Amino acid sequence: MAERTVQLVLHYDGSGFSGWQRQPEQRTVQGVIELALERLCGQPTAAVGSGRTDAGVHARGQAVGVRVPEKWTPDALRRALNAILPEDVWVASAHEMRPEFHARFSATSRRYSYYVGTDDAAHSPFRRRTEYPFRFSLDPDALRAAAKPLVGDHSFRAFAVKGTAPGDDQHRCEVRVARWEDRPGGLVFEIEANRFLHHMVRFLVGTMLDVASGRRPLTDVTTLLAATDNQEVSPPAPANALFLDAVDYPADLYVTA
Repeated sequence: MAERTVQLVLHYDGSGFSGWQRQPEQRTVQGVIELALERLCGQPTAAVGSGRTDAGVHARGQAVGVRVPEKWTPDALRRALNAILPEDVWVASAHEMRPEFHARFSATSRRYSYYVGTDDAAHSPFRRRTEYPFRFSLDPDALRAAAKPLVGDHSFRAFAVKGTAPGDDQHRCEVRVARWEDRPGGLVFEIEANRFLHHMVRFLVGTMLDVASGRRPLTDVTTLLAATDNQEVSPPAPANALFLDAVDYPADLYVTA
């Protein structure tokens, strides 16, 4: 049967999922997508994500690669999926891709954002789902200073869960953007890199918040970048305030009409 390679771009509210990756007896984004694809395609159909988001993490740019019968154009597949998917998942767009496209290995960059609430209303149940209401006072200048050393090619071994990368992996990531921005009711941390390690953004945010609230010195950021283990990193910030915003691919992987 002739197949078509399609990239799906997903939005999802991570609150009701045990993360992206399919797990037995757990509700996951991958599991929900693959169940819907099987209904439409009449056969088991794999959904390959650009990366795994943890339980509670949200997305508005998760890229997913699927191979479907050729009769499914990207627009038709998007409409059909959105008609049967649960309300906490939505296919924002669909693109036909070259057969060599791989959602994970073809990616050139990924972007995340992390939302910190600093006003009293951040404790509202409507905001707590997607923000971290921080109860200590923060020095915005210290936050921005803590983010600066992150830009560049570094080993982020200190900011990753031990044992989740292969033993010969150097834990190196090329961070192209790392910045804190003001927003109504709080702050947002924006980061873009060629790859991310398990819990990396959350460890970074937790450490920078400790710096900006006076619980550890600014010099700890550069010290951790040189560390060979994660023994001294701050606890990771909560998952519910983290968003996967976008995944980028080379233009020549897209099939243009």
